Amino acid sequence: MDNHPSQHSSSGHNSNPEHQFLSNQPLPWAEESEGGWNLQEVLDILQRRWLTIAGVATAAMVSIVIGLTLNPTKPEYEANFQILVEPVSDDSKTVDVIKDANPNSNQSSLDYDSQIQILKSPVILGDVIKRVQVAYPDISYDFLANSLNVVQLGKTKIIQVSYRDNDPDKVKLVLDKTAQSYLEYSKEKRQTKIGQGLQFVEKQLKISQSRVDQLQQQLQTLKQIYNLNDPETETKALDAETATLNAQKQTINFQLAQARANLNLLQQPDGAKAALNTANLYQQLIIQKNQLDAQVAADSTRFQLNNPTLQSLKERRDSLLPLIDQEAKRFLDTKRAEIATGIRILEVQSLTLAKREQELQQKRKQLPILSRQYTDLQRKLQVAVESLNRFLSTRETLQIQKSQTEFSWELVQAPVKPGFPATSSSLKKNLLSGLAASILIGIGVALLLEKLDSTYNSIKDLKEKVKLPLLGSIPFEKQIQTEQDNSLFPRNLPLLNLPKYFSEFLPNLNVDTVHENSNYTTNFLESLRVLYTNIQLLNSDHPIRSIIITSSMPGDGKSTVAFNLAQIATAMGQKVLLVDADLRRPTIHTLSSLSNLWGLSNLISTNLPVGEAIQEISTLSQLSVITSGPVPPDATKLLSSEKMKRLMTEFHNSFDLVIYDVPPLVGLADVSLLAPNTDGILIVAKIGKTQSLVLSRAIDNLKLSRLNILGIVGNGEKTTFKSY
Repeated sequence: MDNHPSQHSSSGHNSNPEHQFLSNQPLPWAEESEGGWNLQEVLDILQRRWLTIAGVATAAMVSIVIGLTLNPTKPEYEANFQILVEPVSDDSKTVDVIKDANPNSNQSSLDYDSQIQILKSPVILGDVIKRVQVAYPDISYDFLANSLNVVQLGKTKIIQVSYRDNDPDKVKLVLDKTAQSYLEYSKEKRQTKIGQGLQFVEKQLKISQSRVDQLQQQLQTLKQIYNLNDPETETKALDAETATLNAQKQTINFQLAQARANLNLLQQPDGAKAALNTANLYQQLIIQKNQLDAQVAADSTRFQLNNPTLQSLKERRDSLLPLIDQEAKRFLDTKRAEIATGIRILEVQSLTLAKREQELQQKRKQLPILSRQYTDLQRKLQVAVESLNRFLSTRETLQIQKSQTEFSWELVQAPVKPGFPATSSSLKKNLLSGLAASILIGIGVALLLEKLDSTYNSIKDLKEKVKLPLLGSIPFEKQIQTEQDNSLFPRNLPLLNLPKYFSEFLPNLNVDTVHENSNYTTNFLESLRVLYTNIQLLNSDHPIRSIIITSSMPGDGKSTVAFNLAQIATAMGQKVLLVDADLRRPTIHTLSSLSNLWGLSNLISTNLPVGEAIQEISTLSQLSVITSGPVPPDATKLLSSEKMKRLMTEFHNSFDLVIYDVPPLVGLADVSLLAPNTDGILIVAKIGKTQSLVLSRAIDNLKLSRLNILGIVGNGEKTTFKSY
């Protein structure tokens, strides 16, 4: 466990201004690290959330198995046919479908890529679909176009058409009708005399399309580089933005002048005096001084100058003078800093507007040149598009003007009904793939839950994120959790199971009785001893005499930690006082099985002697407890009273260690009221429950209030530790 030094006063009180300043200096752990998960962190997450991964993976695997069972994969059948689409150069009866080694001897005049696209177009396949729908009405063009594979067979003049489906009869029928439609197409649509003209048009189409694409790319690049749209629109936008910038500039200049005037006024005595009229705390101190002056003047007529009462009033009045000067200086410094900050912000905004104004001026200078380039590209693009459209129109005209067939396509290989499936599903392969996918889904869900989890999942996570000294790690104790879960109200927790060797420190402690009343684990007890030792080692020159134990949220176990820590300190030979300062939801009287009739609220609000409120546990004579007493209507008023400060001073002088159980930090001022009169604050965070945002906000508030934070205690860690 890492220990970090902590600043605190030797007397246990934070009234020393130097101590208050030191306790709020930037600490090494104040900066938080940022970054993603490393491999070890991912492994820790998977280990911690293995139940989630197993559950999600099991559910996903069951879904996959059910899906495979209800929807088994059917075997697919495949067949094909081949068509010779061009005549061969050899005039003999032998059909040579392979091109000659000399490319010039048998040059193909057919664009096979375009021809294949035509064969898969709705014009051709539409007729096939009509014929097949007689037997299979559910077939559609999209389905047939995606399932039909039309390719050129190597470098030959043969086109191969293949089709795959679950029904072999359907495969045979589709291929028969497709072959029939292709042969009819070759007779009716194939051109002869205008073939060369069509080739020329296709060549020019590519050139025109390339030209259009090039001009469009240049125009798009011009728009992207200069963020240019239409020149007229850009001009209007520049004018509108310039007018807006001028208006904003005038407003900022006016605000700057006003802020500087306010700062100059605040530097003058009259301005400072006028500003102090709005300082609430300063005015309250002035009122108190005036009241004391009036009371001194009144008592001076009744008493002599050396009268103790009169001297006490004068001392109280004199003690207010430095406070008044200090508050006046603090308030004026704060006002000046606020105005200076506002001036700097306005100056930065003014510089930003000036920079943007320069950018607009530069853009306005470039706009005529860009406008000419934009217009020129638009004109060239229009000419290129018109040329492309003319070639497209010419190609369509040539295709329509097909009149006779020079060569009819020939069916080289007819389609046959497939007898065996082309592919078969593998149950084992699907199950293995499903298992891998299920595990990945489970891991993904676990990582997503980890990302969305705003609590601390481990002591390591708490230490890395909070960046405060980790003084202790209290493991999860089943006995405490079971007793708290068995009833709506917490039941009495037994005293700690203290080893017999502590008896030498406590002659009156019946160790056997304590041992019989507790079933706490060794790890739980040892973690409390480590916590107590770390607290004492924070400052060896001036040991910790009084601490506040609190948490950021209810239910983090602060009262249980305070009660058990008090027992450990008592066993270590300390004279300990445990004070239940939680005047809202007190718990110490329940944990210790003591009466709550008289307690802290009675000591503050009445003249009850301190000894009447102190109670002792029968088995721990050195442990004194002051319960909360009746819950008051206004706890803040009692805790902020002078009587409470005097009581805390008396506790500090009478005991070796005073432990205050205080309500949670967020939303309450109790800790801020009591902490200045102690050696520091100990924050309890529960693993898996404490919200990181809530704890971070609570710590930030403590640092802003210049309160000394001794460290943090992780509670409820469920990691299994190996005992020595």
